[in-house]
Amino acid sequence: MRSFSLIDFASLFIALRWTVALVVLALLFGAPFALGLAMGRISRFAGLRWTMAALIQVIQSVPLLGLLFFFYFGMPVFLGIQVPALVAVTVAYTLYTAAFLGEIWRGGLEAVKQAQWEAGACLGLSAWQQFHHIVAPQALRLSLPPTVGFLVQLIKGTSLASILGFVELARAGQVVSAATFQPLLTYALVAAIYFALCLPLTLWSRSLEARLDGSR
Repeated sequence: MRSFSLIDFASLFIALRWTVALVVLALLFGAPFALGLAMGRISRFAGLRWTMAALIQVIQSVPLLGLLFFFYFGMPVFLGIQVPALVAVTVAYTLYTAAFLGEIWRGGLEAVKQAQWEAGACLGLSAWQQFHHIVAPQALRLSLPPTVGFLVQLIKGTSLASILGFVELARAGQVVSAATFQPLLTYALVAAIYFALCLPLTLWSRSLEARLDGSR
């Protein structure tokens, strides 16, 4: 047993890099997938809409911890493939991010009135030009507040990656607590760091939402 020191405090911030890295990876790979899901959900083809809706429903119905377990522990059993921890975590968080952002962005796209598409068609714009110049900017503005809100959820969800051996913020807190036998102080600091990360995003999301309501 030893007392809590600056080294322990520093180790929490060093572990924070994995928390940030997991969020960046989830957004980097999940955002394009989410856009594809959102576009599929508003497609004119019923089969594509149903397929995308079913995929989103399946992913959202599985706990994030279940996704992590499946890709890390399940793939060797079902497919005989040994998946590295980083790959398993990236795939799990990518699917998780894509499913939730896909629904958020689908709502933003559907909130843009059909007349906006028709106005673009009247101007001789292609379907891509209508989406890029007219619909997407409006949908982005509508979707930004809940997207930022989901980012807060994603940051907190990275704590589950410790199950696969990642020493991110929550896992670093467990290690420091076990070494110093000061769980109250350690987890209070962990909570404070999470709070410092999430509070600005929460306030930004509320500000965007209030600004959007006011502009209406």
